[in-house]
Amino acid sequence: MRMKYYNDTDSLYIDLSEKSSASSLEVLPGIIIDLDEGENIVGIDIDKASEKVNLNTVDIMDMPVKIANR
Repeated sequence: MRMKYYNDTDSLYIDLSEKSSASSLEVLPGIIIDLDEGENIVGIDIDKASEKVNLNTVDIMDMPVKIANR
């Protein structure tokens, strides 16, 4: 999973999959869900993100993490 904020458009994109988007669904004004061909969610686009979410912190909790041997 990756998140990227685009300052010039004030949008936040949350990339949930490496699969390509085949369609999009606007679930609320400015909240767009990208779907693959099987209708699985591959990404979330949030327009005017600074007005809708707190961009100052990111908390990751209870996520399974695979640690590579070094």
